[in-house]
Parts: sequence; C-alpha cells; structure tokens
Amino acid sequence: MSIGTGIALFVIGAILAFAINIEVSWVNLDLIGYILMGAGAVVFIIGLILVARRRQTNSVTRTSVDPGAGTQTTRRSTSAPDDTSL
Repeated sequence: MSIGTGIALFVIGAILAFAINIEVSWVNLDLIGYILMGAGAVVFIIGLILVARRRQTNSVTRTSVDPGAGTQTTRRSTSAPDDTSL
C-alpha cells in the first residue's frame, strides 16, 4: 500500500509542479509540487524496503539427517503471511 501511496504523491506533485500554471499569491504551487514529489519518492523507497524485509523473514530453513544413509538434507521454504498450515 505504501508503494502505491508513494507513486500517487509523486504524480500529484509532478502535476502541481509542471502541468498547472496558475499564479496564486498566497502559495507557491511549484514548491508544493516538489515537496510532494520528494515525499512520494521517500514513501516509495520505504515501501520497497519493507517489502524486501518481509520477504526475507518469511523463509524457513530446516535441516534433517537421514538415519539410514547418514546424509544431511537442508530444505528452505518460503510462505506468504496469509498461508496456513494444517
């Protein structure tokens, strides 16, 4: 959700900064556009970092030893947060 919010903020800021040419005496729309674009970029990057961290923490590594052969087997599995195991 934060990735979409970051993109939306960036787009609204770009529209204010580059597409609207209205002169308002009490506010600078270009500056507000640039601020929104910066905030959108920051929110987008934070969203990407959170997605990457979420993917990292959902992996499970299991190591087992086959008693007959004496070999070691390692399995790594990943699951989504809404997966349920029965």
